[in-house]
Amino acid sequence: MAESLLLLVVRSVACKATNTLVQAVTRMCGLDNDRQTLERHLLAVECKLANMEERSQTNAYLRSWMEKLKAVAYEADDLLDDFLYQALRRKAQVRESPSHKILGYFTHRSPLLYHFAMSKKLKGVLNKIKELVEEMNTFGLENSVNREDRQHPWRQTHSRLDESTKIFGRGDDMKVVAKMLLDQQDQQKVQVLPIFGMGGLGKTTLAKMVYNDKDVQPHFQLKMWHCASGNFDVIVLMKSIIELAINGLPENDKQPARNGNWYLSDNIVLLQMKLYEVIGRKKRFLLVLDDVWNEDRWMWENELKPLLCYVGGPGSVIIVTCRSKQVVSIMHTVKPHELAFLSEEEWELFSKKAFSNGIEKQEELVTIGRRIAMGGLLSSKQQVWEWKAIEKTNIGDNVGGKHEVMHILKLSYKHLSSEIKKCFAFCALSPKHYEMQKDKLIQLWIANGFIQEEGTMDLTQKGEFIFHELVWRSFLQDMEVVAQYSSYLGNIKYETVVCKMHDLMHDLARDVSNECATIEELIEQKALVKNTRHLQIPDVKSENLLFNGKTSLRTLLAPSWTCKDTNQLPQASLRALHLERILTNFKSLNAKHLRYLDLSYCIVSATLLDSICLLYNLQTLRLNHCKGLRHLPEDMVLSLRKLINLYLFGCQWLEWMPRNIGQLNKLCTLTTFVVDTRDGCGIEELKDLWHLRNRLELYNLRKIKSIENAKEANLQQKQNLNELLYSWGREIYDEPENEACNEEEVFQCLKPHSKIQILELYGYGGREIPQWMKDSQMFQCLRKLIITNWTRCKNIPVVWLSLSLEYLSLHNMDKLHTLCGNLCIEGGGHNTPPQIFPKLKAMILDNLHSLEGWAVSSTGMAIDSLTFPVLEDLEIYNCPKLTSFPLIPVLKVLRVKEVHTFPFSSDPEGTPQIERLLDISRLPTTLEILWIEGSPCLVALPSNLGDLVKLKELVVQNCIGLKALPDGMDGLTSLRYLTIMYSPAIEQLPNGLLERLPALDYLNIWGCPELERRCREGGGSYKCSNIWLQRDVKRSLWRPMETVPTIKKLRSYADRVRASELDKCLQKIGEDALTKKMRKSIEQLSTGIVNRLLHGPLQHLRCDGTDSRTLDETLENMHALNRMFGLDTEKAVMEQKINTKVEKQQTQN
Repeated sequence: MAESLLLLVVRSVACKATNTLVQAVTRMCGLDNDRQTLERHLLAVECKLANMEERSQTNAYLRSWMEKLKAVAYEADDLLDDFLYQALRRKAQVRESPSHKILGYFTHRSPLLYHFAMSKKLKGVLNKIKELVEEMNTFGLENSVNREDRQHPWRQTHSRLDESTKIFGRGDDMKVVAKMLLDQQDQQKVQVLPIFGMGGLGKTTLAKMVYNDKDVQPHFQLKMWHCASGNFDVIVLMKSIIELAINGLPENDKQPARNGNWYLSDNIVLLQMKLYEVIGRKKRFLLVLDDVWNEDRWMWENELKPLLCYVGGPGSVIIVTCRSKQVVSIMHTVKPHELAFLSEEEWELFSKKAFSNGIEKQEELVTIGRRIAMGGLLSSKQQVWEWKAIEKTNIGDNVGGKHEVMHILKLSYKHLSSEIKKCFAFCALSPKHYEMQKDKLIQLWIANGFIQEEGTMDLTQKGEFIFHELVWRSFLQDMEVVAQYSSYLGNIKYETVVCKMHDLMHDLARDVSNECATIEELIEQKALVKNTRHLQIPDVKSENLLFNGKTSLRTLLAPSWTCKDTNQLPQASLRALHLERILTNFKSLNAKHLRYLDLSYCIVSATLLDSICLLYNLQTLRLNHCKGLRHLPEDMVLSLRKLINLYLFGCQWLEWMPRNIGQLNKLCTLTTFVVDTRDGCGIEELKDLWHLRNRLELYNLRKIKSIENAKEANLQQKQNLNELLYSWGREIYDEPENEACNEEEVFQCLKPHSKIQILELYGYGGREIPQWMKDSQMFQCLRKLIITNWTRCKNIPVVWLSLSLEYLSLHNMDKLHTLCGNLCIEGGGHNTPPQIFPKLKAMILDNLHSLEGWAVSSTGMAIDSLTFPVLEDLEIYNCPKLTSFPLIPVLKVLRVKEVHTFPFSSDPEGTPQIERLLDISRLPTTLEILWIEGSPCLVALPSNLGDLVKLKELVVQNCIGLKALPDGMDGLTSLRYLTIMYSPAIEQLPNGLLERLPALDYLNIWGCPELERRCREGGGSYKCSNIWLQRDVKRSLWRPMETVPTIKKLRSYADRVRASELDKCLQKIGEDALTKKMRKSIEQLSTGIVNRLLHGPLQHLRCDGTDSRTLDETLENMHALNRMFGLDTEKAVMEQKINTKVEKQQTQN
């Protein structure tokens, strides 16, 4: 099916030939007649291509012709882009200097030379395509309609389930779906239950299992099965259902029911009356509509639903099997059931088939077989070498199950539109299991011309639509929102959507297109250079890669490849380029057709930036984390008028934006805007950027000149922005200036729209929050709020009753006294603490020196008894006045750091603050992680600490007053990690504690001298995989730790090896090259490396030597490593190798 996308290429080039800018240049060059001839040839080919795909499957000559046509079409596309580039170049020149009109549409070279060169190229392309058209005319092809409009062969399904067939992996699904059916018995209206998932997962099989289930069958008085994969016409469907309903009647009633002319009628009303007559309103029915593809919402809502959902008795259900989530969203009335991929039970099915002829399940056969998907073929093979041969041949693509699944997937592929097909095929560029970023994927589609604007929908919106179509139809999966770092310090994150492809879908994408390849495939000649248009270099194996003139590469994604200069790039054809390693002599780019350029993490020179301004077609420019980038070239605003996306995450040295950046009015993505007082660099430049979406980070807001400028930015009208960052300094850690002039008034004018989801605020110098922050309706969609360095402000936005807020982080707010002000308590009585932050899952309170409580009432009274109903993660750092702890019933993570003792009148007994915060009776048993850091006043942990039965990690750090761990810790049966650091007063662990902690894997002791000494000397039986102790210069760490049997070490041998190898390295470096301090550091580092290796869970050991007599000494204490496998066997093998080596040396001597 690789040829099926040729039609899309030809159609795209033919469309470009009609571009008005292209026509303008060809007329100026006197080449418009040739352009028209090219257009006619392309249209003639397009009319015949639709019939070629089927014939090309069996005709090698035709396939070869189509490959030649594709190459010429791409060559024509490059040529037309040359004309387009000249038009854009001329427009940019006019903007720079309106009086500059001498050269017209020609380059700085001689117009005659340009005309001659372009005429020669165009005639060359015309000659090639003319020969191909003449050849095509001999094929006897007729003009045809677009093959997307023709009917495809549909499969037919039925409800019968062979009793002898054993079905694996769907038992649980069958129980769930069957229960859902039975649970609908009280529903008066017909319910619709979709079963959906990727093709080949077994949706039809599951529906059959439920349809024939012994509990389901007697529950329904009438059962019907209709395969809907063919014509989903309302009339046809109604007649089929009526006939199925009649077949379910008793024999005596069937013939009377068939009387009449209803089966000849196309009248909906008559068919509805007949359906009601047969089924009525009391008969409970089950109808399975298998393999539904139709996504016409109007047809379902206005035609089918009124007919099907208002007959039948209570509990009637329609099961719909489909692949499209769009179908699910249209038809479902109950929660749909998504079919997951099989895992271990796939092997159960495979082994049942493969070992069916009595083949012994040898371990090696099992290992190989798990990588093969052909049980039937292997049942006739009994030798390991036979299975290995099949594994290497990939013959599974042509036999049995995988071929059948691929056939089903291709049926789904045929239902895609032309644009979506091309976009899906491009996904083959990513390796299997690769995580693809949605935004980047869409931008690459646009750069390669796969997407065309449609109506009022711009290219990015169209790309979003196509992406979600692929997800809805299960071509892409595992879509999730992940956090990416936008700051060079890694402390600012932004959200992006990623997805993956199932292996079978990846195989399908590779099957329908031969244009995508990896560098390994080219090196191994699994892909042809001449056919490759899109290349990915995922690693650094190809340092000397050089593209020759035969390459027509359009996409090059090589983030790990070091590009030395532009001569290594195929610049003539590139549309998309991603590099992260460029050398200093990489000073310019001449890839004039480039639409997508990613130079993130590069050191970008000024000359390189200037050359980027000549890329007039550029749509996406990514310069994330470019070190030293201070300014963008001023000319980019005049030149890059097609720019849609500009990424500047992590460019912390950027001082200002290019003048008049607001003229780039096609911008959809502008991640960073640095305000400056220079003309054309103020916040008002945002006013005409109506299409901005996703995330916008605003820096240096203190340089906004006036309130009027802030109003002009018009942030409230930019409805597509989901994330906003406000920083009053150039960096987020800048503190407010001493004189915070008009910041409150400016902030009031920077009001965003009310659907903002993420809001980050840094360095605000005002004393009060703006009025719009006091309106709770402003935050009805807010999910994340971060406030840092508001050193003067006394309040936070009114978010404590938000039904959307999930994450709250407050840092360095010196004047904040309470989180919730004017909290109204309604009803509930005194026994029910009021709830605040109803959806909050994570909260960080850091450096809030004045924070005393959680809430105050409308009368100013403190409210201590509160509930955070869904809070799971709480971190409290350096909040010295906070002494109460709310009810948090589902808390999983608690981190408390740098708290002190403060006597309060509300605490008559003078209980230290830390002990009040750590009142175990108020901590839920759901707690899994507990960190206590920097609490010098803490002298003891609560004795009932063992009540936290789900606790997995306990960290005690910098608690210099803590003298011992409580005896009650033996109740921590889930504890895996125990860390005690810089708490020197702790001298020993409770007697036998580690024996009573069955799940403990890691014990980390650091900065506790006496406790470390006791651990080294032993005393008691420890069962722990890893013990980390502080390293000292005397290397007493190498003493045998006989108390920990799973981590005994080869102490003397390992240290000898380390010392010997270290001496060799130092000799190579040279004695004079290192200072004494450097030498000491290297020695300590080598000790640490060996320590890490020997204290890990050792499983494999290799010993090389020439003297077998030292082998037993080398393997001293090896049997203590109870994770080592086959010690005796390994020893015998090593002895044999040593003896062979000795004999070989003796023979040579």
